Amino acid sequence: SASASAPESAASAPEPQWEDPGPYHVAYPRNYKFIMDDTPVCKNTTPFLVLMVPVAPGDVAARDTIRKTWGNEKLVLGQLIETLFILGRPGGADAEQQQEKLKQENLQHHDLIQSNFLDSYRNLTIKTMVMLEWLAVHCAEASYVIKIDSDMLLHVPNLVKLLLDPKTAKQNYMTGCVWWNSPVLRNPFNKFYMPTNVIAEPQYPPYPLGMAYVMSLDLPAKILGVAPKIKPIFIEDAYLGMCLKLLGISPTNPPENTMFIVDPTHPLSSCSLSKVIAVTTTSISQMTSYWERSRLPEAKC
Repeated sequence: SASASAPESAASAPEPQWEDPGPYHVAYPRNYKFIMDDTPVCKNTTPFLVLMVPVAPGDVAARDTIRKTWGNEKLVLGQLIETLFILGRPGGADAEQQQEKLKQENLQHHDLIQSNFLDSYRNLTIKTMVMLEWLAVHCAEASYVIKIDSDMLLHVPNLVKLLLDPKTAKQNYMTGCVWWNSPVLRNPFNKFYMPTNVIAEPQYPPYPLGMAYVMSLDLPAKILGVAPKIKPIFIEDAYLGMCLKLLGISPTNPPENTMFIVDPTHPLSSCSLSKVIAVTTTSISQMTSYWERSRLPEAKC
């Protein structure tokens, strides 16, 4: 019938029946859509560096703190920096109210990118993949991106310094706190347990820890190109390592092991702060005070 080709029928077409990914894989790819995406970043600007922060929908406090601290550093060493937050849709009884609040927040800041998967810990890999999709479409002209968790301190000038260094690769580049021989955990009581029928190898390919990793912006499209060949597991950083291996690309250690610190001894000295790029913090107030201290004139080490 003629009506079948009418455009509105496409919207009401039933969702395809997807297989259940089971406990170790995630539901990707799917036809996820961006439901909030009006940022000018990479559309009206070509940043040198994009700061991409995955956040839970309800975590307004973290977003507001980042907007006031390291996410507010727009021009560093002559380079344009932009900050974006990536999230899925809220779940739970008050999901609609949460979504309305997010809309209002985005009207004010225009820095939220939201896709329509359910935002949850187990869906982190989906969040990462849709982030890469967004970057591949919009930010291929930019130079670098850092994906950084919202509980981290980011020392933006130190990161820009590293990325401007002539020794730093401009393509096929990924760095962070690289785990080279990370074992696949076989204890069923560990939250990162993986049975041998999911991954037979005893170790994951090398990958930078998910807390903060940097990549050149040619990589999102390349990773997305090989991703369909590897069923995505719920451990997002290890999954990226699996994709890199298939591409024949290895992550790179940062020049100094003081640059990315996953388990620091607090409080950090001014000397440590002057060398760090990304470090885990235990609270918003700690992150703020570290950021304020990191802006003081260089500490003598």
